[in-house]
Amino acid sequence: MKIEVKQITEGTEQLILHYKEPTPVVEGILQVLGKADAKLWGKVDDQSISIQPGEILYLESVDDKVFAYTANQVVRLEGSLTSFLLGVGDEAFFRCSKSMVLNINRVTALHSLSGNRIDATMEGGEHIIISRRYAVEFRRLLKGGRGE
Repeated sequence: MKIEVKQITEGTEQLILHYKEPTPVVEGILQVLGKADAKLWGKVDDQSISIQPGEILYLESVDDKVFAYTANQVVRLEGSLTSFLLGVGDEAFFRCSKSMVLNINRVTALHSLSGNRIDATMEGGEHIIISRRYAVEFRRLLKGGRGE
């Protein structure tokens, strides 16, 4: 596959993808491009705001309410953690406990804990514990693949 990247200083930005058959690589590229403009709507106080999924450090479910934590705000989202994971469909998000989902791309450090748990340090400095139930899958993911 030939890849050509060119930076322009004026005119309209565009991406053109030529392919013969929809291979897994092509489908992956299309999936990423389709998510580039994705927005989530939530509430901060009584105001509705939109955020990009990539802004989210982690999500937490408290009393059947889902909160998305970004670098500078906490946004209340509608639905459940499961509906978020299904709706976003982004492999950057990982269920790390019954009540939390983290954005793998926003993890800065990992530390093994007793009981087969993992302490994930997020960009904001917060520590998220990956429970032992999910730690095996997380380690598999770090080695290069998602299991079933």
